[in-house]
Amino acid sequence: MLRIGLVLYPGFQVLNLSVTTVFEFANITAGEAFYDVVLLSPQGGPVLSSAGFAVATQAFDDSRFDTVLVVGDNDVSEPPPGLTAFLQRAAQTSRRIGSTCTGAFNLAQAGLLDGRRATTHWAFAAQFRRTYPAVKLEEDRIFIIDGPVWTSAGMTACVDLALALVEKDMGAELARLVAKKLVVYHRRAGGQSQYSALLDLEPRSDRIQTALAYAKQHLHTELSVEQLAQAAHLSPRQFSRAFRSETGQSPGKAVEHLRIEAARLMLESGRHPIDVIARDTGFGDRERMRRAFLRAFGQPPQAIRRASRTEDEQPA
Repeated sequence: MLRIGLVLYPGFQVLNLSVTTVFEFANITAGEAFYDVVLLSPQGGPVLSSAGFAVATQAFDDSRFDTVLVVGDNDVSEPPPGLTAFLQRAAQTSRRIGSTCTGAFNLAQAGLLDGRRATTHWAFAAQFRRTYPAVKLEEDRIFIIDGPVWTSAGMTACVDLALALVEKDMGAELARLVAKKLVVYHRRAGGQSQYSALLDLEPRSDRIQTALAYAKQHLHTELSVEQLAQAAHLSPRQFSRAFRSETGQSPGKAVEHLRIEAARLMLESGRHPIDVIARDTGFGDRERMRRAFLRAFGQPPQAIRRASRTEDEQPA
């Protein structure tokens, strides 16, 4: 049985507790108690969550854990007494150590991320980078594995991290079954972006939202302004003016962002040739897709695919 120590402290973001459900369902799916999850805190006893209710915890002691994860909170606060020392000890005695959301600040405070790649919630990335310049922060990642150190982005990304841990320990098929029972997509690849092109656009009117939904469903086609305007039941001129007013982008630039997002997801899955991805996402050919990726990420599609494969091949 693998013991998982989940470290909490006052004000922890309650969504981080969802990692316990991933391990719970891994046990249920396997038909055996493969994981033993223990909630920990410096003093033990009830620990108040961000939602205002308390969770019972055990105090830090000399117990050993296979994996230790420290959670984040809604802000970045000073670590409580004893937390830094515990994490430093855990890094020496545990097979893996990691963080979810802003918990990366606690790992960095303990000196466990110096010289390593790591990620955290995108909203705190600038602060993290200023405070811990020795860490190779990659804010546009769902999770990152650097040797025995695992870090995830914010909020729901903790589920992806936990599913990746289960996949590493128990195999891809069992992790897929756990994800299915949790009614989530099979865990997002670690290299996947924290951002969503549709969320960034945030159109206000139903007509522009309908046009964007149409675009996402028909990325393999040309998607001219005339087509999008027809989907929105507007004239091309009205549509272009309304689209820019609501999103701050031209229709063409927005469609390119949607194509890039779809292509990146296909690259990270590792199952499709680049020529097929370029065709299915509407770029037409790999050179046009390459230029779009260079504009968006500063690197070609092949580099993103290699980075995704490298993370998947990291040892536990």
